[in-house]
Amino acid sequence: MNIIGRITKDAVVKQLKDERQVVEFSVAVNDYYKAKGAEKATEVTTYFNCAYWVNPKRVEQLKKGALVELDGRVGVNVYNDMKGEAKGSLTFHVNSIKIHQFPKQGAVATVPQPNEITEPVDDLPF
Repeated sequence: MNIIGRITKDAVVKQLKDERQVVEFSVAVNDYYKAKGAEKATEVTTYFNCAYWVNPKRVEQLKKGALVELDGRVGVNVYNDMKGEAKGSLTFHVNSIKIHQFPKQGAVATVPQPNEITEPVDDLPF
């Protein structure tokens, strides 16, 4: 199976008890469709938890915002949370990674804190 999406958080390397290493990251895949007779298109985002076992050094390239194409297979994890509710997640077991676009440097949006706002507060329109 082949998916294309954006990495949602930086990849990390997990060390297992038997000394094996796995690169873990998550990918958001967007899909758009317009139902027959509908005026607006519908957007659906599917999230995959990814596991890459081939080369742990790839972790350096797998940063949040990168556009990647992944080959592999999909698995489903089903579990009960602390409240006893059934939950599930999709896991993508990655065989190969192709990076189509690296994230832009400094593209992280920041929200100013209240003490950083320098606008005059006397000129409020209400």
